[in-house]
Amino acid sequence: MNALNGGLIMLKEMLHKLPPSERRAANYILENPDKSIQFTVFELAEKSQTSTSAIIRLCRSIGVKGFQELKLRIAGDIITTKETGSRDIHSGESISTIIQKMTNNSIQSIKDTSDILNVSELEEAVLALSKARNIYFFGVGGSMVVALDAQQKFLRIKKYTSAFADLHLLAVQIANHEENDVLVGISFSGETTEVQKAFRLAKENGVNTISITGFGSNSVSNLANIKLFNSPNKEATFRSGATSSRMAQLHVIDILFMAVATQEYDKTIQYVDQTRTAINSLQSKK
Repeated sequence: MNALNGGLIMLKEMLHKLPPSERRAANYILENPDKSIQFTVFELAEKSQTSTSAIIRLCRSIGVKGFQELKLRIAGDIITTKETGSRDIHSGESISTIIQKMTNNSIQSIKDTSDILNVSELEEAVLALSKARNIYFFGVGGSMVVALDAQQKFLRIKKYTSAFADLHLLAVQIANHEENDVLVGISFSGETTEVQKAFRLAKENGVNTISITGFGSNSVSNLANIKLFNSPNKEATFRSGATSSRMAQLHVIDILFMAVATQEYDKTIQYVDQTRTAINSLQSKK
């Protein structure tokens, strides 16, 4: 992970999954971020009433290389992050306030996603997608909307792509897969039963898998060959359309698309021009 932000996000999201000694350290950091970045690992262990080994294990649990990287990420959070939160709307909310809240939530979701994305995992994902003859995108509910967006993007650069809404049809495709095919499973919670079943079937058939989920250990990412995470922001009461999580997922798809497109830039430009011409021809008056 190369970005120097996202430490507080990682700690918050993983907090309830940590063992007691690591949780004490994480709680202390979350309550005292400014003090914590000034401490050595020994001082933090003393202040949080835990041990240096627990601090080291905590760093591993949230996916950073060590305490120094964690401190740098927290320092970046302190400098750059404004606490906007996932504000809900209220009765009689004005249009101008709704615009401001939705805009702030979307911006924060995209920023948080950028902070926690693992560059090495992204590079693996881009390589797998670049080599793939067929790419299957799969999600349920709001994540299906993201799968459809991914399909239309990758089709434009001559990638044979399908977005499946039916697990049975996806199972047929997996059973008849070709070498280097990739299944991309999208699930904000990381616990979607259908995506888990698809990943297990893919594993049995030797199909490479990429997960896009909220940050942290979860059932879907634990089944994936390549794990990508988006912002873990929770949805507020009225956000049943999962708007901020969808923005985060779309951000990951956009990054993957652009990264794959640059691998063969000249061909990509040609494909995009050809698809634009084809679409424009449909809009002619004839």
